[in-house]
Amino acid sequence: MTKKYRRRIDTIQSPDFVGNLHLVDTDELRRRRTLCGDLDTELSFYRRLLHGRMDLLAFEMRRRSGEEERSLLEALPEILAAGASSGPGLGLRQLDFDMPDIPERGQRAVDHVLADDFLARLPEMADAELLEMQQRLAEVEVEVSRQRRAVYEAYDRVLEELTSRYRGGLTGDDGETED
Repeated sequence: MTKKYRRRIDTIQSPDFVGNLHLVDTDELRRRRTLCGDLDTELSFYRRLLHGRMDLLAFEMRRRSGEEERSLLEALPEILAAGASSGPGLGLRQLDFDMPDIPERGQRAVDHVLADDFLARLPEMADAELLEMQQRLAEVEVEVSRQRRAVYEAYDRVLEELTSRYRGGLTGDDGETED
């Protein structure tokens, strides 16, 4: 069993999460695969929220520079539709997606940046504030993307071990071949 961490991402990034998988029973491997899928869904959702905010902010910056004549409200359907395409994921729960709860204000950088009410303040924000917000969103998006890659790597290792067991007929919890 892996060490218990407070955050799921810390659990998945821990070397013992994917270390010595050949010694881990099949049920635990399945739990780890599920944990990876759940965390991928959450991180994917956060990335979509971040990208939506980044798109809205970029539009406002283009509008202020004169590159865009429409108001943010007029362009909103187009902006949101452009970010609605689904990207790659682990393929788990794609059709049965429950929106994760977003903490009102947690400890993570993503919680802070998503809790910021900058969208409501967008028209009154100074250009310098817009640039600062753009930088904060980009930094948080890079971190969430890094975490998502770590989840993919762990998922791949767990899935590889499970696949090997299924192909070899070793699906029992004790490592014995099931008859």
